[in-house]
Amino acid sequence: MNRESKTQQQYPMIATAAFGLEGLCKRELLALGFADAKAENGGVRFSATLEEAFRACMWLACADRVLLIIAEGRCESFEELFQLVRSAHFSDLLPRDASIPVSGRCARSRLMSVRDCQAITKKAIVEQMKTAYHTQILPESGPRFQVDVALHGDIARVTLDLCGDALNRRGYRTWNGEAPLRETAAAALVRLSGWRGDCPLHDPCCGTGTLLIEAAFLATRRAPGLKRHFDIEEWPCVDIQMLERIRKDAEAQYDPSRIPEITGSDIDPDALELARRHIRQAGLEGKIRVFQRDLRDLKLEAEGICFLTNPPYGERLGDRKQCEALYRAMKPLIQRHSGSSLHVITSHPGFERIAGMRARNRTRLYNGRLECEFMNF
Repeated sequence: MNRESKTQQQYPMIATAAFGLEGLCKRELLALGFADAKAENGGVRFSATLEEAFRACMWLACADRVLLIIAEGRCESFEELFQLVRSAHFSDLLPRDASIPVSGRCARSRLMSVRDCQAITKKAIVEQMKTAYHTQILPESGPRFQVDVALHGDIARVTLDLCGDALNRRGYRTWNGEAPLRETAAAALVRLSGWRGDCPLHDPCCGTGTLLIEAAFLATRRAPGLKRHFDIEEWPCVDIQMLERIRKDAEAQYDPSRIPEITGSDIDPDALELARRHIRQAGLEGKIRVFQRDLRDLKLEAEGICFLTNPPYGERLGDRKQCEALYRAMKPLIQRHSGSSLHVITSHPGFERIAGMRARNRTRLYNGRLECEFMNF
């Protein structure tokens, strides 16, 4: 397949997403022009050229990865897995010297040995490549093509990872505080709050600042992947000039002058120091203000504020009472600020009872491995 035909070729893709975020990810893809986006458990399927998929990598805020589906089918034996992978045309995309690491996952499959599935997948890829390139040597000294083989039940899906580092790796967070919220989860919470930059936003438990930065990215139309590298940029099968145009277009859309009032506070000075570092690394120094303050003493000048926060959950028994005291202070916080709203993610099952408020709606999500609810008050 020549370069021009590869540029025009539409490939099946999947943008993987954490549980509960598939719908948000679908809406993002539809807004980017991928009209066939269809949500499923664990992600959203869509079709795209390689260059269009790079644009998805650049702009998706809530997805974990963008994967090209290169083979998919029923496999009830290792031989069937080998034949499925062997029939895929890896050589249409991978050069002879491609580096081909293989990762694997199995869930409720007859083929429960992840290591064997990886080894068989790698062997089948090598056999297909050797035949296509008429060689017995594949040096693997060239660009990286990360392959993933995932078996769920008796269905195997083999994909190429376009991203490299996961999409939450925006590049601005190089230090983590206690119980950090992933960037993709923070971006999702901003969207689920309904905030669109039309009123002040404040995080009264801002920690290291991730929610504040993701809110600023949304308000200023800053592509989440603008300042990072993706594996696909090293692939010889893509039009690098087109990728550069996509990145320049994203740079042109970023408008830091559009940022509204975004502030954060926390009781922990060490967390605030990390927040300031992250804000600076995100290119938002002077645009987001953070300061030390106990939530119970917090009084801002503005009204009609969107309070968006990821407070401590009190997972450790010794922290439970302290966290519950913080929850009880949230209703008075809203009452001190006329016309304001509160949006909270927590794993504490009694949050509404303790806070003395009933949420108008809830969304079940995961923060890492913790099952949580995101509640709007």
